[in-house]
Amino acid sequence: MQKKIYIADDEKNIRDLIYYFLTNEGFVVKTFATGDELMESFLEDPCDLVILDVMMPGTDGFILSSKIRQLSNVPIIIVSARDSEMDKITGISLGSDDYLTKPFSPMELVARVKAIFRRLQLDTGESEREISSFANIQVDPLSRDFKVDGKKIELSPTEFTLMTYFINNHSRAISREELLKNVWKFDFEADTRATDDVIKRLRKKLTQAESTARIESVWGFGFKLEETR
Repeated sequence: MQKKIYIADDEKNIRDLIYYFLTNEGFVVKTFATGDELMESFLEDPCDLVILDVMMPGTDGFILSSKIRQLSNVPIIIVSARDSEMDKITGISLGSDDYLTKPFSPMELVARVKAIFRRLQLDTGESEREISSFANIQVDPLSRDFKVDGKKIELSPTEFTLMTYFINNHSRAISREELLKNVWKFDFEADTRATDDVIKRLRKKLTQAESTARIESVWGFGFKLEETR
């Protein structure tokens, strides 16, 4: 089934450019001049991936990203002329999975879209299925299933990647800097508090699922996954 992508950008030439390249790759694409129009359509008919500009009339991309994340784990890519480190951190903290700065190469955007979908779908070419576990959690990296006591819990792509990293490194404390580099792929000195909002969402989901695993803070350093009884 073809993947459906929604795009919100107040610049028609940008919308048309992204539309052209993504449809040429076989995606079903719908464009909107404002984030509010995209949100209205998303509530009626959710898509498989959202691409958002930040500075738009009405609700801006940051706020919209946060609203969508409260409702859905759909992947979100922010495409914006705002290129400061804090803008990138804000986008990630509010729930986006990637951040691309304008002007950008359309083929780079296509590559990032494909990379997200590759991470989300089962790779039938893999011969070996390695399921990671910790406490009462099981993570299947191929099907992208995250389960607590056998019950599937919905995670966003970034949340899933972060939890998988925690589980694979549960024997040690992990610094915020390490998470920014290896999970978010930040290649600059970023405000390490960028991780905290995502950690907060994960803690809430683990508590609601009655998991015996907890993400504990390591004062002045970062976090560690521990089992509680």
